[in-house]
Amino acid sequence: MTIPTVKAKLLEGKKGLIVGIANEHSIAWGCARAFRAFGAELAVTYLNEKARPYVEPLARELEAPIVLPMDVVQPGQMEAVFERIAQSWGELDFVIHSIAFAPRDTLAGRVVDAPLEGFLKTMEVSCWSFIRMAQLAEPLMKNGGTLFTMTYYGSQMVVENYNIMGVAKAALESAVRYMAAELGPKGIRVHAISPGPLATRAASGIPEFDALLDKAKRKAPARELVSIEDVGTATAFLAHDAARLMTGQVLYIDGGYHIID
Repeated sequence: MTIPTVKAKLLEGKKGLIVGIANEHSIAWGCARAFRAFGAELAVTYLNEKARPYVEPLARELEAPIVLPMDVVQPGQMEAVFERIAQSWGELDFVIHSIAFAPRDTLAGRVVDAPLEGFLKTMEVSCWSFIRMAQLAEPLMKNGGTLFTMTYYGSQMVVENYNIMGVAKAALESAVRYMAAELGPKGIRVHAISPGPLATRAASGIPEFDALLDKAKRKAPARELVSIEDVGTATAFLAHDAARLMTGQVLYIDGGYHIID
């Protein structure tokens, strides 16, 4: 599926930050393309110098005026990105947080066996970083805004081999609900998007992930997986002012059903 060309720039005048583009297969890239197609102006981050050559060409395609490194475990990098946005734009309308990480041995092992260091690193990148970004975005969302993060059904049900990431995503979804309640009076909406399994670079670290993809495809109503473009288009709708009464919810996008719980 490709993102439709539209005459109506539904997000024209909106400015947003995209965190999590690694390559053209990233969920964040599908979101970025959709938001740009609908008229939004984007700031883009890349993880480190190793990732930079893969992300910068995509940022140019998006005509992004702000392209900066952001490794959320490196002190000061998140703050530097938001300071640059404040200096260049003075405001912010949305943030896409599409990052998660667990050390390989922690992800592959049982939750019962998770070492403290691995557990804390998983939570820092996969959950706390979204909370911190919300805190940094809040003063820039002077007229309200929308915060997005990515989750998965393994947060609510046991999914074989998802392991410690299921715990992290459960914490992330809980944070979304509390943040929505806290920021809602300021017109700031908070959403968790659950696209189902997708063949991204990050997901490839999950043991037996190909089998998980096949199973999801067989169970999906449309008998096919959603694409990153599907995720981007659905997410972009929630950034529009018409969706202002929706917040603190998980949007499930699974083979033809778009269900807000």
